[in-house]
Amino acid sequence: IGLAIYLGSAGCRKSEQEATHRGTFTTINPDDLCKRITNILKQTQDGRQLSTELQGAWQIVHGILAFGEQFTVLHESVTVPALDYLLEGGTLQGWKLRPGENGIIALVEEGSALGQGHQDQWLGYLSQCGNEGIPLETPLIVGETSATVDDLLRQAQADLHTGQEATWTLMAFATYLHEDEIWEASNGEIWNLSRVIEMELDTDLYSSACGGSHRLYGLATAVNIYRGRHPEASELLPEPWKAAEDTILESIDLSRRFQQADGSFSTQFFERPASSIDVFAKLSSSGHIFEFLAVALPAERLREPWVLRAADRLAITLEQTADIDIECGALYHAAHGLLLYRNRLCQSP
Repeated sequence: IGLAIYLGSAGCRKSEQEATHRGTFTTINPDDLCKRITNILKQTQDGRQLSTELQGAWQIVHGILAFGEQFTVLHESVTVPALDYLLEGGTLQGWKLRPGENGIIALVEEGSALGQGHQDQWLGYLSQCGNEGIPLETPLIVGETSATVDDLLRQAQADLHTGQEATWTLMAFATYLHEDEIWEASNGEIWNLSRVIEMELDTDLYSSACGGSHRLYGLATAVNIYRGRHPEASELLPEPWKAAEDTILESIDLSRRFQQADGSFSTQFFERPASSIDVFAKLSSSGHIFEFLAVALPAERLREPWVLRAADRLAITLEQTADIDIECGALYHAAHGLLLYRNRLCQSP
């Protein structure tokens, strides 16, 4: 992912408020780290101002992913909640929805710097945004059509096909559907959640978007929800849930093994150890990997030294770049990971 994506100036820019920087500390106290993460999240949310004129949907939806309903944008000189603006029919370059035969279609623009670059990316991020995602019954205005987020889901179910990149699809399906639900896609294929997981597991991780971090996040979301619904499962997960969990645990271990001396993660993600002199490349890889870890790590591992070092390094990087334009994907995936981790860390024993 590159440094800055511009529409006029579409990077995630700081506001006029000056950012403050904190020095590193040698002893990482989890309680202190929680407070520090809270401070940098506030700076990231309030200290940068995106606008509907300068930024596109890709940038703004990433901000919504990180901060949910609390994320705001500037629209015609007025600060408005970004999520409400989009769901209530607001226009934005790259936000392309239209009614379909089975619901609402979100158009895919592969390689776009402004629009939905992957199938069901908007739906996937709506299911994960902020702390808990948004409910299916949430109203969604598309032109003259009054719909709900559920219409995005039903269209995604109808459009699913063998060989599809289903990373963001799985995030949403795992969140909104029960594992026993079976449906027929518009091409006649029969699907359930297990088959979607199997398709994701059969895809090469290293060639996946952002080093496979999004694919792993989707798998971790699915396994977490399954375990939450079936606490009796213990170690006896059925397939493909067990295979998904094995992949997750292996990737957690690779993250740890490839971690750099400064606490950052490999710029080659889960493939091999690597670093870079480019702080933004390191922020992108570390932020994406940490976001995956924030949902994948068992509660008892949140305070392991290598995890605390990773969170500390990510917080330091955001502090040190608070007054610099940053590519929005890297910035907001890092922020979302820190938010999820902070919420779990502060509640863990």
